[in-house]
Amino acid sequence: MSWPRCDVLLGHALFMARDPKQMAKMRPYPPLGTLYAATALRDAGLRVALFDAMIADGPASFDDALDSEEPALVALFEDSFNFYSKMCLGTMRDAALQMVRSASERGIPVVVAGSDATDDPATFLRAGATAIMLGEAEHTLREVVEKLLGAQASFGTAAKSIASPDACAEFSSAACDDASHLLRDIAGLALPDRNSVDGVRRTPSRAPERQPDAFGPPARDLVDMDAYRTRWKAAHGHWSLNMVSTRGCPFHCNWCAKPIWGQRYAMRDPVAVAEELAAIGLEYGPDNVWFADDIFGLKPDWTASFGRAVERLGARTPFTVQTRVDLVDDSAADGLARAGCTMAWLGVESGSQRVLDAMEKGIRVESVPLAIERLRSRGIGVGLFIQFGYPGEQWPDIAQTVALVRETLPDEIGISVSYPLPGTGFHQRVAAELGDRTHWSDSRDLAMLFQGTYSTAFYRRLHALLHLDHDARLEVARMAAEFPSHGAIGVPSINPSLKAKFDAIDAEWRALEADERDARSAAPTIVALSAPKPAPDLSRTAN
Repeated sequence: MSWPRCDVLLGHALFMARDPKQMAKMRPYPPLGTLYAATALRDAGLRVALFDAMIADGPASFDDALDSEEPALVALFEDSFNFYSKMCLGTMRDAALQMVRSASERGIPVVVAGSDATDDPATFLRAGATAIMLGEAEHTLREVVEKLLGAQASFGTAAKSIASPDACAEFSSAACDDASHLLRDIAGLALPDRNSVDGVRRTPSRAPERQPDAFGPPARDLVDMDAYRTRWKAAHGHWSLNMVSTRGCPFHCNWCAKPIWGQRYAMRDPVAVAEELAAIGLEYGPDNVWFADDIFGLKPDWTASFGRAVERLGARTPFTVQTRVDLVDDSAADGLARAGCTMAWLGVESGSQRVLDAMEKGIRVESVPLAIERLRSRGIGVGLFIQFGYPGEQWPDIAQTVALVRETLPDEIGISVSYPLPGTGFHQRVAAELGDRTHWSDSRDLAMLFQGTYSTAFYRRLHALLHLDHDARLEVARMAAEFPSHGAIGVPSINPSLKAKFDAIDAEWRALEADERDARSAAPTIVALSAPKPAPDLSRTAN
């Protein structure tokens, strides 16, 4: 190994190029979590380089980064603000393990942070990782790097502390003993342990930071913003950049995994968020900002303060958020509109109250149209996240969900099937049924990993059909706006191609309902739910 050109090469394994669905959507975002880690290391005086998998060709390109940067240490720090990272997809895990092996085979110590590594540290340690940083890891990373690079109190000349070019290789060759000895006093780690059953020893846990502004702004200057802008513009004619105002989620949906922050929820100062929004608007000029928070604006007074700060700074850039229907009161909707929100995604999941109760979602179906109306009346678009396949869901529950989508006609929908992740009550319920396959390969998979009510093929048909149905209804709404005298119901009758589309969709709904009994699993997961309400008639698609 030659003399290190940088102290730490930071990277992640979310390769958009390896996920066909994400390539088709072409909505790449820089890895915020990785960039926050870069800031933490820079604040400690370290030289940092970035390998950005989002716009890379594949894991083999990581080898080129290792050769060019010649780092003293590698940190794979997954972006926990990207929900694809939280899903621990199979292609992402395979890529991360390949990257770990590439670094360790070169004799470079490699540490890993992220949802998948936190859930299953043994797999990453067996691949050659020196240590796994559990949960929120910026503070942990700084302490680990200080130990591994032998820095002194100045913590500014880490590379010079390596006594010889073979130092890293010597460390790697005895990783189990050395890591346990060097890092055993650092909280929040999983270390190799030859004497334990699973080969892992965990140090005491580390509580998440309660004041997330302590981390400073993410190191966006490390990112090739031109590459992101070019991809967005070519696909959509505009481009979007991401930021966050909070960390974590305090709600208790039993299918939602929280390996990084648990039930903790920490809010940034609203003025600091507005200042960052102003800064990225001036420096990068995005057409839209995506707030990647799990829950944006938990408190209406925070949203109001944020809106006032945005106005004072003249930083109004259109932005998109994720929130909950029970948080959208008039005050919150006013605050969002004042700050410049143009789109709000709501985690609705189901139109069936009994399914929502089983999920422990904590919302009422009747609150969904009210929240949507509050947003729309203030010029804010609405997207709905829908989830099919939760244990105990029946055809009437599915039909109620479809009816809710039709009734509210959101601007966009996102559809998935229930996906059991480690650490959740949902996962515990179905763990015995999972077998060897515990994760999707990529985000288009939509495979039922447990015995749901219906087969994977049935849910894939449902996914595609609801999208077709929703798109057709949006088309009708647009045409009705152009020809108000006809109204939404009359539009298909004056447009033969649209009428043919509705007839085809109508036939598909009838076929799906006719096939639903044959598509049932032989031994579905048994849950104690109340009897479903009668199913609405989905075949009347023109209504």
